Amino acid sequence: MRTAPTILHLDMDAFFASAEQASKPSLRGKAVVVGGLGPRGVVATASYEARVFGVHSAMPMAQARRLAPNAAYLVPRFGFYRSISEQVMALLRALSPLVEPLSLDEAFVDLEAGRAAWDGESARRAGERLRADIRAVTGLTGSVGLAASKMLAKIASERAKPDGLVLIEPGSERTLLGPLSVRTLPGVGPATGDHLRRAGITTVDEIAEAGEDELVRLVGKAHGHALYAMALAHDERPVVAERETKSVSVEDTYDVDIHDRVRVGLEVQRLADRCVRRLRGAGLSGRTIVLKVRRYDFSTLTRSETLRGPTDDPGVVREAAARLLDSVDTTGGVRLLGVGVSGLADYTQEDLFAQAAGEQVDLLEEEHTEEEDGEGEQPALVERRWPAGHDVHHRGFGHGWVQGSGLGRVTVRFETPGDVGPGRVRTFRTDDPELEPAQPLPLVTLDTGEPADGSGQLVPPPEDRRPVGPPAVSAQPSSEPASLPKSLSGRDGGGATSRP
Repeated sequence: MRTAPTILHLDMDAFFASAEQASKPSLRGKAVVVGGLGPRGVVATASYEARVFGVHSAMPMAQARRLAPNAAYLVPRFGFYRSISEQVMALLRALSPLVEPLSLDEAFVDLEAGRAAWDGESARRAGERLRADIRAVTGLTGSVGLAASKMLAKIASERAKPDGLVLIEPGSERTLLGPLSVRTLPGVGPATGDHLRRAGITTVDEIAEAGEDELVRLVGKAHGHALYAMALAHDERPVVAERETKSVSVEDTYDVDIHDRVRVGLEVQRLADRCVRRLRGAGLSGRTIVLKVRRYDFSTLTRSETLRGPTDDPGVVREAAARLLDSVDTTGGVRLLGVGVSGLADYTQEDLFAQAAGEQVDLLEEEHTEEEDGEGEQPALVERRWPAGHDVHHRGFGHGWVQGSGLGRVTVRFETPGDVGPGRVRTFRTDDPELEPAQPLPLVTLDTGEPADGSGQLVPPPEDRRPVGPPAVSAQPSSEPASLPKSLSGRDGGGATSRP
């Protein structure tokens, strides 16, 4: 491990919920829950105000509503969050060429590689400047951890939450880690934690005292060696700028179990098409087709088939997914379906499993069903959907967001990120011609010559503020960090509405 705390871990605070609060003045300081709003939706992020009631990420949305019935429940706006994430990642890359994104709101940075820090004092200055720049550019807050290793930097950022900075001095790691729960260590989940607890091991100190041989006996060779090394604060993992995409997948959770086998097959075909769209959008192809089925009793089955060569042909993926579905019993009902492609490559080759005719199968667009009301009559119009929390624009009232919808009505609060107080509320018919979906407004507007942080001082571009270390500090060459995360996946939230 290095001798200076020059590895930085940034974790944005309650990212999705904080972005929603920043864009909606009426929600600032209030409980906000973002996630799938259907009966089987789950919480993606909860604001700190909602966490007071016990709401947390990955909790079933129905349980969250019982704990915090008066919270605002919003459908995620992933495009909006992604745009903010790009701003944050740009600030990180201004510090160093070695940035390892873990998700939209989390990343490691090697400050030494960018000559942004070379000792504890310079690392702290870099961390504080980063937090100030993030607030100025996005209006949001992030917590920063600084340490000599990735594991400790992540632990430090957790201790810094919310909106703080914690630096772990080299040499103090064992003292810090000792009394912490075993769950603090990476890779120790509920199952491993319970297994260790039954063996009388509940703290990191007790892991170290148990010894490597005992840990190998308890949790296996690979995991045992890794746990013992982490308990001794040994972590030599470097910050890796390019993270290889492992898989591309999509899945849907259904509000009501699907029992009809034909419907299940059609859903799998639709998911296969969506998966290929993501695959092609990323410029990739893959050899292994994966089908995921969660049944009525919560049992989850995964089936896979490996082709002779990589493909991005929707017909091939659909046929493989259908073959995999044939081996799964869905008699009792299905609550979740997913289709994925792994074994990725950046090229394709003629797939020998393609149909003999070799005909080109185009990607299917999302199906739009039309029902006729009688002979010669026009198809019935499908009612427009207005997801809770999403942006709209009204010709008369301007920009706003959907508070809730149902029974042919949609309630909108008209306000923008720059407003100092809550905006007014109006209700319209869902088919009102003057109401249209809109793009999110930026949280912060950085106009030339205008203060960007409210302090009366201009915020210089991050690249002009990067400290330059002593000549002895060498920067490791690196290619530009990949824009793709480790896994590209898509999950749709439920279609229910939130309360006004």
